Amino acid sequence: MSAASVHQDASASARRLKLMAFDVDGVLTDGSLFYTDEGIEIKAFNTLDGHGLKMLQRAGITVAIITGRRARCVEIRARNLGIEYLFQAVDNKLEVMNSLLAKLALTADQAGYMGDDVLDLPVMTACAFSATPGDGHALVQRHAALTTVRHGGRGAVREACEYILDAQGKLAAALAPYLAMGER
Repeated sequence: MSAASVHQDASASARRLKLMAFDVDGVLTDGSLFYTDEGIEIKAFNTLDGHGLKMLQRAGITVAIITGRRARCVEIRARNLGIEYLFQAVDNKLEVMNSLLAKLALTADQAGYMGDDVLDLPVMTACAFSATPGDGHALVQRHAALTTVRHGGRGAVREACEYILDAQGKLAAALAPYLAMGER
């Protein structure tokens, strides 16, 4: 497996992050859409990714979800992870990001976004830090500060979260409690 693709300024940008937002389909999931016979949309989320999002939050980084689709299961997952800022059925992700930045009194230099498709490029390029899964669209990979080795819905979010925590010097502290458990 090859190493993640990282632009030179990615670490410096990740170091300043106070807000990290994520797309859902293709990022928090593998992009597959499942429907029951009743028309209910079902998505599969990865527990590695979920724990990465919790680690970001514990480290003081605000986590948001900004997605173009609406699904009840996304609302449930966000609630389960303690994510307060959930925006679904969004046509203009950059507009939503700018509104969230204003609400939180942050600048784009303190924000990041992880997306996988060309629809995510406007918000990704407006933020200081951007990431995409290893199976993100080729154009998105060219513009992302970080392209993960892992794919969407398969640990890519966790990889990005740990990259951010490492850049901020917080990864060792985030993982330390789990290492201490094994030493008892």
